Amino acid sequence: MNRILSTLGAGLVFGLGIAISGMGNPAKVLNFFDILGTWDPSLVFVMGGALITTAIGYRVIFGARSAPMFDSKFHVPTSNTIDAKLVGGSALFGVGWGISGFCPGGAIPALGFAPWPTALFLISMGGGILLARWL
Repeated sequence: MNRILSTLGAGLVFGLGIAISGMGNPAKVLNFFDILGTWDPSLVFVMGGALITTAIGYRVIFGARSAPMFDSKFHVPTSNTIDAKLVGGSALFGVGWGISGFCPGGAIPALGFAPWPTALFLISMGGGILLARWL
């Protein structure tokens, strides 16, 4: 039960952060990519704040604990290899984000703001994930 509640709490904090920062609004995200037009640099500050918080959190958690509170071990990537799958997947993620204005994680809280376009994006993303697993 503690594991479920901690997951729910983390999801609520993430969703609240997406809502407060405006990153659930695809127009705001697309304006970040429009450097020569209606550029909105606020995404830099959102991402910078997330990066700083994560860096500090990782140092504190990994320095203080050998395992998470509600699991037997930390689940972190073990590979340091930069290969074609990693680069291709990253590029595909960036292109999809740039075209739609939705980040996969940020799209879920955005369901509360624009249900139909967001649901269409999430269904399409799910179909793409299933297609990739099949291939």
